[in-house]
Amino acid sequence: MIIGSHTVLYASDPGAARAFLRDVIGLANVDAGDGWLIFKLPPHELGVHPTGPDGGGTHELFLLCDDITATVAELREKGVEFTSEVTDRRFGLMVTFKVPGAGEMGLYEPHHPTAYDLP
Repeated sequence: MIIGSHTVLYASDPGAARAFLRDVIGLANVDAGDGWLIFKLPPHELGVHPTGPDGGGTHELFLLCDDITATVAELREKGVEFTSEVTDRRFGLMVTFKVPGAGEMGLYEPHHPTAYDLP
């Protein structure tokens, strides 16, 4: 039986990325050994999107929020560097930010029905 999902974030500086997720984003975690942190994510959902015309695509990780304006303000106060402005996309309000040592991550306030809280 499926009991959950495990997302992998690749980082050129795993220590910086782990510290950011723990100390700035505030994700609870366990140490799997030698500082290898495994983070508890908020309830999660999975969307399946079509690939581009060349058959390519990437896997992406977005964090969801219920008030993007308040969440962005809170994260800015903690020193998070945003790489875009909040834009109104078809699926919701979206912004991207830097994860030290691990590139960018998206944050959005969905306009669509969500699945993360289904029983």
